[in-house]
Amino acid sequence: MELLNRLAHLLPHWIEHNMSHAEQFEEYASQARAEGFDSIAGHVEAASRAIRQSNEELERARKDMPATGH
Repeated sequence: MELLNRLAHLLPHWIEHNMSHAEQFEEYASQARAEGFDSIAGHVEAASRAIRQSNEELERARKDMPATGH
């Protein structure tokens, strides 16, 4: 049960933390694209998409969590 309690705490934190990074990646990708660094921007955008996909899996894990009283 300790593991489930810990995951119940960590999953939302990880999701929020990842979202912060994804948003920052998108901001920098936009700036890179504006400066003409399209290839770099594309890679950074791909990284942002990967983080968002990761968050979808973490959200599925969160929804599968049994009730822990939190």
